[in-house]
Amino acid sequence: QSEGFRWPAEWESHRATWLAWPHNPETWPGHLAAAEAAFVEMVRALAPGELVRVNVADAALEARVRGLVGREAARRVECFAFPTDDAWVRDHGPVFVTRGRERAVLDFRFDAWGGKYPPWDRDDAVPRQVAEALGLPRFAADFVLEGGSVDGDGQGTVLTTESCLLHPNRGPGRDREVMERRLADFLGARRVVWLAGAVEGDATVGDVYDLTRFVAPGVVFPVVEHDDREALHGASLENLQRLRGARDAQGKPLTVIELPMPPPVRAGKDRLPASYANFYLANGVALVPVFDVPSDERALAILAEGLPGRRVVPIPARDLVFGLGAVHCLPQQEPEASDTHVRPPA
Repeated sequence: QSEGFRWPAEWESHRATWLAWPHNPETWPGHLAAAEAAFVEMVRALAPGELVRVNVADAALEARVRGLVGREAARRVECFAFPTDDAWVRDHGPVFVTRGRERAVLDFRFDAWGGKYPPWDRDDAVPRQVAEALGLPRFAADFVLEGGSVDGDGQGTVLTTESCLLHPNRGPGRDREVMERRLADFLGARRVVWLAGAVEGDATVGDVYDLTRFVAPGVVFPVVEHDDREALHGASLENLQRLRGARDAQGKPLTVIELPMPPPVRAGKDRLPASYANFYLANGVALVPVFDVPSDERALAILAEGLPGRRVVPIPARDLVFGLGAVHCLPQQEPEASDTHVRPPA
């Protein structure tokens, strides 16, 4: 248990963003170079506002990373020799919590989304390695939880999905009561809002970052699929209803701002998990996946209006989703510790 530590919201001040450089050709068959190019765009957008800490296998990959991102961005890049099985730090990496000026790492078990993509032992070791490298306390959980399966407002409200958190392939005995208690113990959840469904093609079976995101206390951006021929249509309307009826940990209703879904992005006949909710909030910027489709412009405009004071940076993600993930699946934020607790709005 996390002993009074708080899980800061993603929009709170970051010390760094963690990434694992893409290297597995099986994840991006025929698209690894394009995935690297998207990573370069992400690093260049992040570096002016915070450190970018990158897990690499060896010195050769570090040199490649520094060469690709360019001299200016490389000044803000720190590489760590933590080999990974894959690049999805959001799900396998450390979850950082704070208590005043103290910081700590939560280390949840990782099993590659129910054992789908062996091996995963190097990914599962990353939170411990990060805690040791930074000299931070580590709270180890005895259950599986992917970082992308939860989203929080920093004030005790957690969004998650039934399809992911309650799936039996993550371990036995995962009912709502058990998981809400675990979320309370480790993430300080005082109110859990359960959502349904999964974006088609999502190998995680419903990580919440493709469905709905907090962007401020009490403000959520769900994707809504209005085309009744698409698989997400019913679940997205159900989620919209749940969110409009939900209350946060302070007992207040949520402000719900709809995002569109892009048209299907496919690899052959297979639908890939493209979603505009898969954006990442960092210091001064929002990195937003775009898919080279007309709806990109509308999604960017909605996010620009809903994220005042934050530069909205489009990240080409049509190749990223060949790896069955996009922008938010890849980074994990390392928050700044502060004496000031973020208070709920009056």
